[in-house]
Amino acid sequence: MTRRRFHAPPSAFNLHRGSVTLATDEARYLREVLRLKVGDEVYVFNGEGKEFRSQVEESRRDTATLKVIDEVAPARPESPLRLTLAVALLKGEKFDLVVQKATELGATRIVPVVTKLADVRLRDTSDAAKRVSRWQRIALEASKQSGRAVVPEVKTPVTFESLVRETGSSSAIMFSERDGQPLAEVRGEFPSPLTALVGSEGGWTDQEIKVARENGWRIITLGGRTLRAETAAITVAALLQHLFGDLK
Repeated sequence: MTRRRFHAPPSAFNLHRGSVTLATDEARYLREVLRLKVGDEVYVFNGEGKEFRSQVEESRRDTATLKVIDEVAPARPESPLRLTLAVALLKGEKFDLVVQKATELGATRIVPVVTKLADVRLRDTSDAAKRVSRWQRIALEASKQSGRAVVPEVKTPVTFESLVRETGSSSAIMFSERDGQPLAEVRGEFPSPLTALVGSEGGWTDQEIKVARENGWRIITLGGRTLRAETAAITVAALLQHLFGDLK
């Protein structure tokens, strides 16, 4: 039987009393969509790797209280690869898609990056905060759907320069349409955690490639066909999980 899974942050658990409280959206889903009743069994994960078998004790319009029965193994294990996927900002639903699929593929963290040729320019900090909030909700839903008990963190957008200078070079690779090595030539050289950077539709400037290389990043090309940025980001996540993670 498929688990009926809900999310609640660690602060919503009272393990001393053996209970957890679902907030508005989750409570409404339990009550109005799944139409669960008192006594029904559900599973609740905390977004940090723990999952609990629980039972509905009380269900109201905007809140639900569950009895925690015991801790269980998550429906799906986490990958041994701790992957940070850094992606140049993309328009609208393209970045939404990357967040969703990267989460399904096991990414640990997703970092939006402001690059010279990015498709999107952020208006201000409020604009950035709204986008991050949306992407974090998408990551949550994707974790729920894919059986993960961990919700990847979607970071506030950073500049290309700050990312390449602050990430340890021993675990940093940049995917480029030119001036790099094939992934097959370096497949055994990358440790975990690993940061992978994927560019925008416009690709990278010569200066960005130079700065990355000067900061110790390995430049990798996928070869073959030219991929859209969102396709490249998803492909990179899948390839790295296949080589170093649990996608075999």
